[in-house]
Amino acid sequence: MSDTDPVLSALADGVLRLTLNRPDKLNAFNEAMHRALRAGFERAHADENVRAVLLTGAGRGFSAGQDLGDRDPRKGGPVDLGHTIDTLYNPLLRLIRSLEKPVVCAVNGVAAGAGANIAFACDITLAARSARFVQAFAKIGLVPDSGGTWSLPHLVGEARAKGLALTGEPLDAETAANWGLIWRVVDDAALMEEAFALAVRLATGPTKGLGTTKRAIQAAASNTFDEQLELERDLQREAGFSADYAEGVAAFLEKRKPEFKGR
Repeated sequence: MSDTDPVLSALADGVLRLTLNRPDKLNAFNEAMHRALRAGFERAHADENVRAVLLTGAGRGFSAGQDLGDRDPRKGGPVDLGHTIDTLYNPLLRLIRSLEKPVVCAVNGVAAGAGANIAFACDITLAARSARFVQAFAKIGLVPDSGGTWSLPHLVGEARAKGLALTGEPLDAETAANWGLIWRVVDDAALMEEAFALAVRLATGPTKGLGTTKRAIQAAASNTFDEQLELERDLQREAGFSADYAEGVAAFLEKRKPEFKGR
């Protein structure tokens, strides 16, 4: 791995840290960054040594969204942005949402367009106090993508979702936390230390059960109450047969710290 790679990847303490690494472009997405980030999340799916993921950005921002220089109609006519979404963004979002391991996101500055919506798709998102979230699509005649038209109304309601999406006004980190778009605001200097500590805490936990919990909560958006009760039953049955549950109960009764394996 080189410092010039579009995504930096490092595994420590069970946490796979993925750092968007085009700081001169505010970590705007090009195809190389997409390929590298997708490879990182594919590794998280496949590698048992990865117990949690920490996603962040290098430099002074998390991500400015799509690199518009790569999708400029002046360079050969209209661009099929549906193809871009179908082949690049949607597969990435599905990998993040379907990963049955915790995904922590640390937003270190601006998160605009797809950058904001990718942050909202992660499981627990912390933001530096100076961070800003911008639905920049309105400023260039586009529709929020990367799950934005789903995440925004589900997280903050239709009125606020439309306000953010139609005006493109930046939202400060404190307001984003108060509205329920993110988990917590952290002082800038403490962001990465706190985010990594949280990721390690999750990675050393019963990740089998945490992943199942993630699956259940995500299903609630489309399930009826009765369907959710039945899903809880099925997933609790699955969790009850896990080695992590057996270890958790044993550790509790023996008054010792549990040693979870994610199985």
